[in-house]
Amino acid sequence: MGAVTLALVGFFAVVILRVSQPPMGVLFSDLSAADAGAILKDLDSRAVRYESRDEGATILAPRDEIARLRMDLAAKSLPSGGGVGYEIFDKGDAFSATSLVQSINQLRALEGELSRTIRSLGRVQAARVHLALPEKRLFERDREPARASIVLKTRGELGPEQVQAIRHLVASAVQGLAVERVSIVDERGRLLAGGPGGQEGPALAASNGEERRTALERRLRQQVEEMMAGIVGPGRARVQVAAELDLNRVESRSENYDPETRVLRSSQTRGETSNTASGEGQVSVGNELPGARDQSTPARDSSNKTEEITNYEISRTTRTEVSEAGRVKRLSVAVLLDGSYSKGPNGEAVYQPRSKEDLERIGALVRSAVGFDKGRGDQVEVVNMPLAETPAALQAEPVPFLASLLSFTRHDLLRLVELGVISLLVLIVLLAVVRPMVRRVIAPDGGLATAALSFAGGTAALAGPAAQLATASAGALPGPDGGAATAGAHLAGDGQGSGTAPAAAGAPALASTPTLSPQAAAEQLAKLGELARGNPKEAASVLRGWMSER
Repeated sequence: MGAVTLALVGFFAVVILRVSQPPMGVLFSDLSAADAGAILKDLDSRAVRYESRDEGATILAPRDEIARLRMDLAAKSLPSGGGVGYEIFDKGDAFSATSLVQSINQLRALEGELSRTIRSLGRVQAARVHLALPEKRLFERDREPARASIVLKTRGELGPEQVQAIRHLVASAVQGLAVERVSIVDERGRLLAGGPGGQEGPALAASNGEERRTALERRLRQQVEEMMAGIVGPGRARVQVAAELDLNRVESRSENYDPETRVLRSSQTRGETSNTASGEGQVSVGNELPGARDQSTPARDSSNKTEEITNYEISRTTRTEVSEAGRVKRLSVAVLLDGSYSKGPNGEAVYQPRSKEDLERIGALVRSAVGFDKGRGDQVEVVNMPLAETPAALQAEPVPFLASLLSFTRHDLLRLVELGVISLLVLIVLLAVVRPMVRRVIAPDGGLATAALSFAGGTAALAGPAAQLATASAGALPGPDGGAATAGAHLAGDGQGSGTAPAAAGAPALASTPTLSPQAAAEQLAKLGELARGNPKEAASVLRGWMSER
């Protein structure tokens, strides 16, 4: 009894302590060893109850204190993620540090801040950033471009949009860093972005083209399915889209001249006039005589020259066209629609096909939704056929109040399961341990009639003819209901079971003994009392045998 009582007390103490403990929640997860040690040291100094799991990578704290603890630890730059940020300049001496140390600290701080920013994304578990920033040169032609390498540990797969977002984020944060110079690798060694010389490799380019095609088909299929759900009901349409993309990047330049349209640009006019006279006359005898006068008339030459230069600007059109990869060359859309259903005379669903006008209108909507272009050979097919499964009966929507009451979170469900298990254990202990103990402690003794019968039976085995008479008279003792209680068989059994003496010869005839009246039974009890007082040792022996049997 003492051991069972102690076990029960200990069990209920454990249950009460377990129920009274505050629910625990995740404070931080995926921590490095350095961050975990710093956080546990801070929690110990605060005397905050915590639990450590996954070899210290996950720390649990009371759920109602998680928000306050995170803010307090963030004020101390915990967790730091295994790297340092701009707080490195708060710990060092800026006056005694050399320019080399300052530049290295600046590079470390920039890498640490970029790692923290990348880790804040949803699917990124851990990140490391390496920057290659060349020194500034005097001449521009001698400068080398900056480069960056990023290693990511992700939860699941990163989409191409997320990879490009990380590249643009890093390129925008580092001065002089181009997006093409950022390389990204995951924890399995796969190249997510970047390649030799900052350009995409051929395998990666093909993979990106396939992902782009798949993303386009998925987007168009979702658009058409959402539109069909509003017309024929959710789940009553099947849509498939096949897209063919042109992954070639084309760059073309053209110049066009229009001779009809000209504009005067400049005009220059130059005029030149020249007059020349010759003193040489005709040769004659008179001219040769001494003192003769020159009678000839001088010859004159006159010339005029006009030069005009006019420049016209001819109209010219220069066009540069760049066609990026990923243009849609052709689209094929297939839409399978289910018909309408109505209840038949037996309550069964009866299929009814849709009309041709409805199919034409639906086809026009689909063509508008996917951007149908007949010139490039797009195809849209809308077919009405019965689906294999018939529509389920409409179910009544739950009441918003009841829905709000039944909307349990994951922590609520775990708490309910925990309380249910504890309640079940308590119920088992009560039924299997406590209840039998209580019944055994408070069980009745069996009544006066049972004791008198057992006592009379034991005495009959010792007293001879007088005991036989007492036993015969005790068979007619009144029972609990006021009637006569026939106990011949019990008396005979008690006389045999006592082991003190064999039953009297008249014992088999007890079953046929006539029932006595209450007055006669009282007289017989008085005689039995006198017999017990006259033989105390034999009466004590009978009582000890009866107690050992009970």
